Amino acid sequence: MRIIRHIPNTVLFNTIFVSVNILMASTRFSLSRSVQPILKRPPFSSSPRFAPKALLKSYPCPLWSSSFSFCLQTLHHSTSPYLSSSSSSSSFSSCSSFSPPSMASSFTVDDSVGSNPLLQDFDFPPFDIVEAKHVRPGIRALLKKVESDLDELEKTVEPSWPKLVEPLEKIVDRLTVVWGMVNHLKAVKDSAELRAAIEEVQPEKVKFQLRLGQSKPIYNAFKAIKESPDWQSLSEARKRIVDAQIKEAVLNGVSLEDDKREQFNKIQQELERLSHKFSENVLDATKKFEKLVTDKKEIDGLPATALGLAAQTAVSKGHENATAENGPWMITLDAPIFISVMQHARNRALREEVYRAYITRASSGDLDNTPIINQILKLRLEKAKLLNYNNYAEISMATKMATVDKAEELLEKIRSASWDAAVRDVEALKSYSKSQGASEADSLSHWDISFWSERLRESKYDINEEELRPYFSFSKVMDGLFNLAKILFGIDIEAADGLAPVWNKDVRFYCVKDSSGSPIAYFYFDPYSRPSEKREGAWMDEVVS
Repeated sequence: MRIIRHIPNTVLFNTIFVSVNILMASTRFSLSRSVQPILKRPPFSSSPRFAPKALLKSYPCPLWSSSFSFCLQTLHHSTSPYLSSSSSSSSFSSCSSFSPPSMASSFTVDDSVGSNPLLQDFDFPPFDIVEAKHVRPGIRALLKKVESDLDELEKTVEPSWPKLVEPLEKIVDRLTVVWGMVNHLKAVKDSAELRAAIEEVQPEKVKFQLRLGQSKPIYNAFKAIKESPDWQSLSEARKRIVDAQIKEAVLNGVSLEDDKREQFNKIQQELERLSHKFSENVLDATKKFEKLVTDKKEIDGLPATALGLAAQTAVSKGHENATAENGPWMITLDAPIFISVMQHARNRALREEVYRAYITRASSGDLDNTPIINQILKLRLEKAKLLNYNNYAEISMATKMATVDKAEELLEKIRSASWDAAVRDVEALKSYSKSQGASEADSLSHWDISFWSERLRESKYDINEEELRPYFSFSKVMDGLFNLAKILFGIDIEAADGLAPVWNKDVRFYCVKDSSGSPIAYFYFDPYSRPSEKREGAWMDEVVS
């Protein structure tokens, strides 16, 4: 999750988190990790009960979002209440003393949902206590509130910043903060119960978002701002916001006739459902593949760390006596094991089996994503046609700086520049593998490339990844990264474990301080793979800002 205080912080923290992924990818101590940053922003003067008391959710300032306006407050309004400096307050002088001011609640709920953690005041999201049973009543109570707020806004809206952009932002934030929390838990702590709860309320959430995006009073108010005599007096940033809001409303179907808008909304609902189902199938298919190995010769070449991980996985699957030395070993498609097999297993048949299982995940049986992909493509094209675009790529690029032609031009430049070098690299692999007596040398397959690349690197540069591991332990990598951030940006990153609730005991929580020692941000770090419940890969999420 990301909370942005001003534009330079966006660049700074994006750089930090990209650096985290680069450093961790280079050491490969884990290949499934997520980072959720929080940049601190002063609170609104009043806040609904379900919103964080000091950390209201904001989009990460996309220019096409209404939330972008609040990201610009510090740039354009020196008298804005949002400029109250956190560094001047003793409550922010250290990470552990973080104590946001109490705020009046404007959100009342009935007794049946009053104790729901999704609807309570909180400084940081209560990840440790939110359960699937809270999702249905919590989201429905929230939707009831924001629908009421939208009704009121549509009745009173005026083409001005205080009467349009700011109340609109609060409505968006109220839903985004809670839904972001629930959706994040699904990504890191998936369960059948949570899936079912989200699946049930998701159409209701999408329905509200469609209503908000297709609101004629709000759309007309933005157009009135652009057509007003005061238009030229607005800053370029505010002009951009208004233009982007108008474009976003059109992309949401606001200009469609009633019958076409109804069709558009059905498409959006179905696309949302299919997208979630696609991700669930990939996760389930990844978990489904298991290969128990009892003969160590079958996994010859795997380093000690991979053997230990495979044995640990076997223990978790009921083979209580499994050890790294004697097995049995459980091979799965979890990234750390999969990559180790691809790079180090001398058993070519094993590499092929694991590679094919990985590359064909969710492509057959009950978890087959093929019809889902086809339906997504079909619906995206229908959506594009309704909005008078030739294809979905044009819709995607409509809110971006690039165009379809420019993107394709860039891809072609990269392809042209890299093709000859790639061919030479493959020929070098063939030559080296042939010198090592590999029968597959003349026709290397996908499951051979990583293996022979590692062997060539070891031979050519005398570099062995396993021998480097002791020098790049988790703590050393993080210390190195944080020291680099201090040198580059003048910030200190300190552990603040225990300050915020977490969803798993291994999740770390960090505080970021500026040069004066005042906290300016916080982020969660979830470094370890949990294939049974956590989305794979390296990624960053937004939950609260």
